[in-house]
Amino acid sequence: MTSLTISIPDSLHKSIQAIALKEGISVNQFIASAAGEKMASLLTLDYLRQEAAAGRRDDFERFLTAVPDREADPGDELGTALPKSVGATPD
Repeated sequence: MTSLTISIPDSLHKSIQAIALKEGISVNQFIASAAGEKMASLLTLDYLRQEAAAGRRDDFERFLTAVPDREADPGDELGTALPKSVGATPD
């Protein structure tokens, strides 16, 4: 194991302590878990970017042509007014 000394704001430390206590884990376990989750997130983004860069438009269009041309299932229709949280462009 490697030991690290870090400086974080007091308010963040107190929040971490409270959550760790509630979860029944140590502050060290909480921070190690948080660092692992962040690392996994960044590695996933790198992987997806690599996969996207390796993609070919022809493969994508061939996939799309295999999708049946039919009406959307109830509830899956595209509306004209999407909520801002679902891809609507800012005004």
